[in-house]
Amino acid sequence: MRQILVIGIGTGNPEHVTMQAVAALNGVDAVFVLDKGYDKAALVRIRRQICERYITARPYRFVEAPDPERDRAPADYPAAVDAWHEARADLYEAMIAGLGEDECGAFLVWGDPSLYDSTLRIIDRVAARERVAFTHRVIPGISSVQALAASHRIPLNRIGAPVHITTGRLVAEGLPAGADTVVVMLDGDPRFDHLDPDLTIHWGAYLGTADEILRAGRLGDVGDAIREARREARARHGWIMDTYLLRSPTRS
Repeated sequence: MRQILVIGIGTGNPEHVTMQAVAALNGVDAVFVLDKGYDKAALVRIRRQICERYITARPYRFVEAPDPERDRAPADYPAAVDAWHEARADLYEAMIAGLGEDECGAFLVWGDPSLYDSTLRIIDRVAARERVAFTHRVIPGISSVQALAASHRIPLNRIGAPVHITTGRLVAEGLPAGADTVVVMLDGDPRFDHLDPDLTIHWGAYLGTADEILRAGRLGDVGDAIREARREARARHGWIMDTYLLRSPTRS
């Protein structure tokens, strides 16, 4: 039966790839990649570099397909995401169907497949259609949350305190009541004016890579500088992957 591997590859540094992932890669016949266009061509290039560096045991093919267009400002966000997932499921199904009956294909996922990534949900959707038979397995990876904490040399949580992980879309409505530490992902246009300026922020882009950018401090002091650094980095590279941690003022 066809086998699918969903492999976490970290945040852009080939050395984030785990030994488990390397072993898994050396059993694949095809690597599947969705091309997100010119601005994000580097994301495809990094996946190619990882394959070229680590797959040494056998020949493999690199299969690319254009990522479906997505409405970035929909009136109905859940419906728009569902439609996008359905379009992606069509592509995934075609890719998987292109495998031989006993072949193995892999999707290389930025960060970790379990955290704010749609790959596993879409594969479940394809499986539920029951039009192509396959099994699948997940190989975990280093997430941007872990990479952020490592680069800033901080623990994610205060002693005995929780960590809340959310998205920029939800932070736009304010932080959760009583939140001590909040990690924000997928924030395409960070705005901090509505947040407590006494929060501490740890921000990072291109984490773990040679292009890594880090900023930290009191939000009211460094918020504008972070937005400017982010704007300049996006203009220079054509894309940006960043995340940040917000922490309430030190408790007495």
